[in-house]
Amino acid sequence: MSDYDDEHGRAAGRTLAALPPVHGRGFAQSWWGRAWLQALEDAALDGAAVKAGRRLARAGGVGAVTVRPGRVTAVVRDPGGAAHRADVLVPELSEEEWRRFLDVTVEQAGHMAALLDGELPPLLVEDAAVGGVELLPGLGDLEPECDCGTWDHCGHTAALCHQVARLLDEDPFLLLLMRGRGKDAFLAELHVRGTASRTKDSTSVAGGSVARGVDAAEAWAAGDILPGLPELPGLPQAPGAPPSLTAATAPAPGIDPVALEHLAGRTAVEAYRLLAVVLRSGAWDGTARTAAQDAVRLACGAPSGDVVARLAEGSGRGRQGLATAVRAWHAGGVAALAVLDEEWQVEGVALARARAALEAAWEPDERPEFHSSGNRWTVPGGGVQLRLGRDGRWWPYREEAGHWAPAGGPDADPATALAAARLGTGPEGEEDC
Repeated sequence: MSDYDDEHGRAAGRTLAALPPVHGRGFAQSWWGRAWLQALEDAALDGAAVKAGRRLARAGGVGAVTVRPGRVTAVVRDPGGAAHRADVLVPELSEEEWRRFLDVTVEQAGHMAALLDGELPPLLVEDAAVGGVELLPGLGDLEPECDCGTWDHCGHTAALCHQVARLLDEDPFLLLLMRGRGKDAFLAELHVRGTASRTKDSTSVAGGSVARGVDAAEAWAAGDILPGLPELPGLPQAPGAPPSLTAATAPAPGIDPVALEHLAGRTAVEAYRLLAVVLRSGAWDGTARTAAQDAVRLACGAPSGDVVARLAEGSGRGRQGLATAVRAWHAGGVAALAVLDEEWQVEGVALARARAALEAAWEPDERPEFHSSGNRWTVPGGGVQLRLGRDGRWWPYREEAGHWAPAGGPDADPATALAAARLGTGPEGEEDC
């Protein structure tokens, strides 16, 4: 890659080395490149020429590309080896258009910061278009010239356009150069204009004047030409870990660093779970949890001491009840808590289905005796119990130290759930802490 100047010392062009053949990917990965190729497809009368140019560019038939104001040039070789000089002309912006473009840039601090950081933000191009300055080529802006004699776009100029799209992927500032300004010259003008603008703003504030805002109609109109949102990122491998809050610095009065750090950690885990649900199903039901339910969630992995005591008090369960609720949460989240806390009367169709499931789960001579109460079926003297959820699934419970505790996740088969209760472990839960 090389730069060269004209006789006045300003950046007049750049020559970029030939790119290698490309396989297994499309041209124009960036927004800039796609817009450039769209202009080619809109202008070319012969779709076959565009396809031929794509094949030539993909095979590496385009040599070094020279980009200068108003023109891009390259030597393009046919599959048979014949070389042709191909040019594509691009209208340069007038001095008045460059002035308006600079004005648009300095009006938005984000645009200016991005440019000075070496980035060309797509929204700047959209804002400029609203102001009547078109950086991206439109219909008829890409004028072909080729020594093969074709008056319209041929395979050689189309190949050059496809190669330029790849170059724009790497450096969108080439678009400014085609329109008449080198990157360094433009950034120098921008710096001068930005400094003058800040000085003017400071003077206006001191004098009591009010800065002019963005016209609402222009802002609304720009919404239809904004680029599409990027693809959602994938699910990280694990929830993020919050920073340590238990440093040597004394906390502010009323702040418990241990509790705050635990709360931040559990929030990260919950955010991770919600993101996983949305990415897996494409939707979230938005069901809100009660404070008592959320206290159980926060108790998962809680450090011993004041944090557990506060959660036990806040949930209204006490320490032992909270520990049992945490086990239920591991087995199935909110649904498991409902089975732990609620006893309801099974009637009608639900009762008939429950009895049919119990009848079918065992051979007649192997079926255990049950004592039923509401939605709970207990094996007398066996220390095990089945609880029927409102969704028709069976939850295993076992007696521990005089109280019933969940022994695993739910199952549609009562025999499987009862076996899990006897083993003390069941199917993996639906929700993790």
